[in-house]
Amino acid sequence: MSVAVLTIVKDRGEHLRQVLAGLARSDRAPDEVVIVDMGLHPLDIPTTGLPITVLRLPDSGLPLAKARNRAARHAQADNLIFLDVDCIPANDLIGRLGMALDGINALICADVRYLPANPANSSWSEAALHEAGHAHPARIFPDEGLRAEPNPGLFWSLAFGVRKMAFDTLGGFDERFTGYGGEDTDFGFRARAAGLPLLFLGGGAGAFHQHHGVYDPPLQHVADIVRNAGLFREIWGVWPMGDWLARFNALGLIDSREDGIALLRLPTHEECEAARKPGEARF
Repeated sequence: MSVAVLTIVKDRGEHLRQVLAGLARSDRAPDEVVIVDMGLHPLDIPTTGLPITVLRLPDSGLPLAKARNRAARHAQADNLIFLDVDCIPANDLIGRLGMALDGINALICADVRYLPANPANSSWSEAALHEAGHAHPARIFPDEGLRAEPNPGLFWSLAFGVRKMAFDTLGGFDERFTGYGGEDTDFGFRARAAGLPLLFLGGGAGAFHQHHGVYDPPLQHVADIVRNAGLFREIWGVWPMGDWLARFNALGLIDSREDGIALLRLPTHEECEAARKPGEARF
């Protein structure tokens, strides 16, 4: 069946160039590539020979759910592969994910290895990315084949595949989630509620996450996280992102109660800088 690769981007032109370079090297070329550009100023898209469509969704914020849904609505392929703009695909990712989706109707996540700063440039080799990449400590992928993952909270949108019909049946991502945090976990929960299994794809790295600055906790997104966490609890009856909320509470940014969370103040510049991890940090 046909495969579309969907990528959303905001002001990360160099990351996007590396993603497209990876797709151009793929063993199995995508039948279409749909890019949703959320930046206020449009990016220059390099010429690659790929069948690329660029959709504009300029926004001062991060309409992640809306952008993914728009890409999916435009795609004509049977299978959808969502690839984060930070993620360079391995040369066999499109083929392996596409084949897996041909065989089973599921939400399938690919293994993503995190790169240190500046290993990827126009002359990168996949062997070098394999050498430099580190697995995410919270997600265990099988050596081969597919493994059922019972925890829907471990779904991630960095690199995943789903049949277009299944995505449409789920209604896509919930666009009430805006900004950073929560929309991935909600999508995983809705897939489980609909009986769509979450599977992890083995066989080695599916993509390589390009390095960018990391804040732990992500204080710069505290308002988004608090709002989206409250929406998630209204829907599912549990709090997501519990570790971040606990740390926001310890800093006096929020007031947590049984019936909700109040945002007391935004973090100071000094607090944000203290949360910035060293330059080589990957997670």
